Amino acid sequence: MEGENICEVDSGDGLGADIISTVEFNHTGELLATGDKGGRVVIFQREPESKNEPYNQGEYNVYSTFQSHEPEFDYLKSLEIEEKINKIKWLPQQNAAHSLLSTNDKTIKLWKITERDKRPEGYNLKDEEGKLKDLSTVTSLQVPVLKPMDLMVEVTPRRIFANGHTYHVNSISVNSDCETYMSADDLRINLWHLAITDRSFNIVDIKPANMEDLTEVITASEFHPHHCNLFVYSSSKGSLRLCDMRASALCDKHSKLYEEPEDPSNRSFFSEIISSVSDVKFSHSGRYMLTRDYLTVKVWDLNMETKPVETYQVHDYLRSKLCSLYENDCIFDKFECAWNGSDSVIMTGAYNNFFRMFDRNTKRDVTLEASRESSKPRAILKPRRVCVGGKRRKDDISVDSLDFTKKILHTAWHPTENIIAIAATNNLYIFQDKVNSEMH
Repeated sequence: MEGENICEVDSGDGLGADIISTVEFNHTGELLATGDKGGRVVIFQREPESKNEPYNQGEYNVYSTFQSHEPEFDYLKSLEIEEKINKIKWLPQQNAAHSLLSTNDKTIKLWKITERDKRPEGYNLKDEEGKLKDLSTVTSLQVPVLKPMDLMVEVTPRRIFANGHTYHVNSISVNSDCETYMSADDLRINLWHLAITDRSFNIVDIKPANMEDLTEVITASEFHPHHCNLFVYSSSKGSLRLCDMRASALCDKHSKLYEEPEDPSNRSFFSEIISSVSDVKFSHSGRYMLTRDYLTVKVWDLNMETKPVETYQVHDYLRSKLCSLYENDCIFDKFECAWNGSDSVIMTGAYNNFFRMFDRNTKRDVTLEASRESSKPRAILKPRRVCVGGKRRKDDISVDSLDFTKKILHTAWHPTENIIAIAATNNLYIFQDKVNSEMH
């Protein structure tokens, strides 16, 4: 799984506002959007391939940047609502324009991205600056013409979906019917129509009558890629619930419950914290689900509820460090996971700017690093190894020297090609597998 770094974007000094909080390719992979803690969305566009260098895949360059959310204040609850972008989801393209949904803790916005490379000239009633002419000076009529101009990318807010959530929004997912989407917070999931902003339908509500009885929260949710009636949501107790909207309007009673019995030998004070699912993703085929908890990624077959069909250890060497990770709050970090286009390789992040890939067919895995030192443009990524005590090889890194402030929480995989986007705090790295495109 060697790769080349084809793009690296530094969005600033890493002191807060520019820390990347979400990464998402669009359905063709030609555009890549990132959101950050300062409420900004940056869209990158893939440049066309060079004819002189047919093996040189197009790089991603900044296409548009806009402020999606601003900080707000909830006066009823005396709470600040931060502008941080929690999730971005692209809508399938219907025409020349692109559309995406972005959300912070409370408000979801629909944005339209369009290009303009022509401008109208020769108005009868307006001058070149757009001001109305004195009608007495208009003596003849002319037909306005379109003149070429420098390409301009315009981003406009089309809809604002507000007041749908009491708690913090952690997920949004666009339905395969391309008309609806859902948003999930800690205790509820709402279904929205993309054309209607003033109402949504509550489809899951796990809030108990008495909040002291609360035992779990919703951590992530996603629609099935092909069946518009199915969706899944994960919980802080490590379980997945598959729901069918045909069964009832309120999907509090799940169709299937996926959870793995806990191994008594691994039981500890931290068991419940590390079993919390931080991300769930359907495979492109719709047959499997991929989940990430603190130490592992698991692949679940939709037809088998009792246990996952595959479990991969992401950083098992941290099991002995859970106490210190609890003290510095790292144990609550929410790592995401991703499938490649053919569902044969899965990817997730780790600490020390490491990210992990697991080949489901060969069962081989690799640890790679996204950092400036090891990732000069066109550089080949070298596999990294973490050792726990004992003898150390030359390039191995000791588990005691891992940097827990450098964490890769957000990753994305191009829908059809072996191109990945890795968010490492305030840097975005884009890696591409070498010319022999298959992962190996």
